[in-house]
Amino acid sequence: MQRDDLTPADRARVADVTAPAADFSKAEPFELMQAGATTIKKLINADIFSHPSANLTFEGRQNFLIGNGLFRKDWVSAPSSTQASDGLGPLFNARSCQACHVKDGRGTIPGFEVSERPDSVALLMRLAVPPVPGAVATVPQTPGSDKTVDRSQAVDVGDPVYGVQLQNFAVAGMPGEGSLDIQYTEVPVALAGGESATLMAPRYRIADLGYGPMHPDVQISPRLAPPMIGLGLLEAIHENDILANAARVHADGVSGKPNWVHDGATGKRVLGRFNWKAAQPTVAQQSAVAFSNDMGLSTPMFPSHYGDCTPAQKQCFEMPHGAQPRLGDEEVPGRLMDFVATYSSNLAVPERRDIDDARVLAGKQVFYAANCIACHTPKYVTRRDAERPEHRFQLIWPYTDLLVHDMGDGLADGVSDGEANGREWRTPPLWGIGLTKTVNPQATWLHDGRARTLLEAILWHGGEAQASRDRVVAMSPAERADLIRFLESL
Repeated sequence: MQRDDLTPADRARVADVTAPAADFSKAEPFELMQAGATTIKKLINADIFSHPSANLTFEGRQNFLIGNGLFRKDWVSAPSSTQASDGLGPLFNARSCQACHVKDGRGTIPGFEVSERPDSVALLMRLAVPPVPGAVATVPQTPGSDKTVDRSQAVDVGDPVYGVQLQNFAVAGMPGEGSLDIQYTEVPVALAGGESATLMAPRYRIADLGYGPMHPDVQISPRLAPPMIGLGLLEAIHENDILANAARVHADGVSGKPNWVHDGATGKRVLGRFNWKAAQPTVAQQSAVAFSNDMGLSTPMFPSHYGDCTPAQKQCFEMPHGAQPRLGDEEVPGRLMDFVATYSSNLAVPERRDIDDARVLAGKQVFYAANCIACHTPKYVTRRDAERPEHRFQLIWPYTDLLVHDMGDGLADGVSDGEANGREWRTPPLWGIGLTKTVNPQATWLHDGRARTLLEAILWHGGEAQASRDRVVAMSPAERADLIRFLESL
């Protein structure tokens, strides 16, 4: 399975520089610049995830700054005197992109009291009704569409009343769809060396339903807004390198699979790379889906002005939209989407820290020894023919295979997304993970934010990652501390 963008000489060079580490006595060449020439060298502070790629051109930086303004601005409902900023809703989760991606990092969930109703907008609830063989009832096929599909087909579909995502807010004159209750149960875990940890197991319930009951078989899946850095570089990884990860034989029964999804721009079946289940193929489509589902804003890719409204919510379709005839048929026209995609593709990854530190190197060795790299593939060389010049032929260290894996019962949500089933999740990139709390002190980890620490996130691993998780449990306290020290250096 060879790359079509490389000469034979290039292939040999790429194979050499992307080979797994074998010497843990020192840092590897170029490891400091974990995002290649796009890596930024900046003062470490709360804005460290908000800088443009270091190698952007002057014009690229201008477009990045315009995209930054669009990413941060608050949208309002239509009609409004603030033209080109209206069209929010009718149903929505947030008024801006930045409201969920705090300083371009992870979103925030509330604290972990026994029972608490969150007011955070960053924790979204996906809704899905599983297929029922022989069923004749139909449910909406796409957000804001009156088209329906038979429930006997072998895919999950949205709730007939509430669609594919719960929107807890609505424009004036309409009720929101509901609110979220979370209850946590403490789960103690004994660790080798006399240590212990306590996991917080969440239980979710949707309350205050605004449009009547949900389907009795509906499954709900919380999804926390992930960090935004390095997305364009992930898109620039050659497809064959990702498929090679899927074909590779790993220890412990690890066997990731690609999630093949629909590309809204080309209509083709393509490799998914983005969101928690790799259900979106491009940064542009991921952005368009967020505008549609999270804010109810139309784009060229998803032109409905009514977002995730369903036929059961008739009032939704009676509300005015914010498209301006002088700008186009959509509330977020194509040119604005291009600026947002440029911004989202070029939020830079910071350089590594303490790569020669003895404890960091020891932690890297135990990371390898625990077989964490079976999913968290350390490095790639991006395509020579990547769409954006700044992303071409860069040695990068994202620590992900961009595949989905069975993560066990503890993390299962029962919701399919593309070809990823209810137990499968995409391996999240690890670059920047050590700066998570610097950017957002309230940030937590995993798809629903249940892990308060990196160690808790590891201890939630099950399924294909169970053996690696158990090795971490069996480590000495010093080895576990070194492992966390390595992760904090990323």
